[in-house]
Amino acid sequence: MSPNSIMQRLKQFGIQWLAITDHNSMANCPAYQKVAEKEGLFFTWGIEIQSVEEIHLLAYFDDSSAAEKFNTELYNSLFPLDNDPDFFGDQVIIDENENILRMEPRALINSSQWNLNTVVEKVEAYNGLVIPAHIDSSTNSILSQLGFMPKVPQFQLFGISACLDVKSWVKENPYFQDKVFLRASDAHYLSDIGKGYSIITVEEPSVQELFLAAKGCGRRKIEI
Repeated sequence: MSPNSIMQRLKQFGIQWLAITDHNSMANCPAYQKVAEKEGLFFTWGIEIQSVEEIHLLAYFDDSSAAEKFNTELYNSLFPLDNDPDFFGDQVIIDENENILRMEPRALINSSQWNLNTVVEKVEAYNGLVIPAHIDSSTNSILSQLGFMPKVPQFQLFGISACLDVKSWVKENPYFQDKVFLRASDAHYLSDIGKGYSIITVEEPSVQELFLAAKGCGRRKIEI
């Protein structure tokens, strides 16, 4: 899952726009952004946040400076537990040449102390877009953890798993009948890249445009 190998795999599938959404950290986004831009791909800073309820939420940012500030605040909200590299593996921070800059000692697999509402408030305070991740999953989704969709916060866009049969799933979950979905690879291994993607019609590859596409503004749209 090195930057160069990911970019080459994306180009094989004709995927033009990507986000790296590591668990509770954006520390590797600078390296991947540099390689993506070198390869002519559009890159968005992203992260998968685990709330105190163990809900996974995706957050995307246009402004890398704001993203870094958010990342620092999120890091400080994580439970202060050390990573076990023998069990979870090393948490490496790299540069664009794939050199290891440092090891992250804190266990990123754990939850933030922020609840669902706080996560949304914090992301929006840094002008980011937050969406529930893999809502169809039996673990760590907003549905699996709460058992229902709360009235607040409200979301414009919902992340789904790469291979979900949406029509069948929506029949079983009618709340989502008129909702807009974002399908991506959610790749944890190189071979996963390309299993899921969305066709996004926007004026430019930005988070703000993605939000407008989720609302169906103008000719913008998201197709899965």
